[in-house]
Amino acid sequence: MDVAAYLHRIHYRGPLAPTAETLRALHLAHHLAVPFENLDIHLGQPIILDEARFYDKIVRRRRGGFCYELNGLFAALLRELGFDVTLLSARAIDAGRGTVEPEFDHLILLVQLEECWLADVGFGESFREPLRLDDPGEQQPGKGAYQVFRDGEVWKMMEKDVRGRLADGYLFTLQPRQLADFAGMCHYQQTSPDSHFTQKRICSLATPEGRVSLSDMRLIVTANGERSERELSGPADYAAALREHFGIELNE
Repeated sequence: MDVAAYLHRIHYRGPLAPTAETLRALHLAHHLAVPFENLDIHLGQPIILDEARFYDKIVRRRRGGFCYELNGLFAALLRELGFDVTLLSARAIDAGRGTVEPEFDHLILLVQLEECWLADVGFGESFREPLRLDDPGEQQPGKGAYQVFRDGEVWKMMEKDVRGRLADGYLFTLQPRQLADFAGMCHYQQTSPDSHFTQKRICSLATPEGRVSLSDMRLIVTANGERSERELSGPADYAAALREHFGIELNE
């Protein structure tokens, strides 16, 4: 891995020592630079769990990805910088439907420093700075408020809504995983008609003021609490939105 090229991709010029401050800064930079997107699924391009492929796509071709790609590559970067990183499996919670997804539905990272941190740059709109694992109180990294709870061997990360109620999040344990362990669910996510990743195209990126997203042919921009939406007129308009808001050029 060319660490300098990766850092350039996320516009990071800060310290590189493996500290909590560096982790916070890298985590935030990643959220602001690399979109969460599933475009390859709708282009018929298979997503294979391989760090070299992740690097080529995200750094060289300046694309984004979904959790296995984004957190998989971020873990590799952190290790190159001397961090102690463990891959964990998480099960997404849909609070509205009252459902919990299967094991390996989501890939998250445990980073062990003087304290243990939960890192995640691959869950779309989520915490922009890592969360302390052993802090049961409300944590407010960047936008939003989050809490991490423990019930025996099971941990839960939950977001709070605007009314202070617990909303969506995920369950996880601290059992170490390997990237290959996620292969079955990665295949399911990109091939099953029941997967929400096959049902619509998404490309979403955090901004200093809020967020910009493409949900199929709808462009959604949130800035300083104000939300605007626009229906795109066709493929050319869609390609222009990808270039302007995400820096993505699709040749496929």
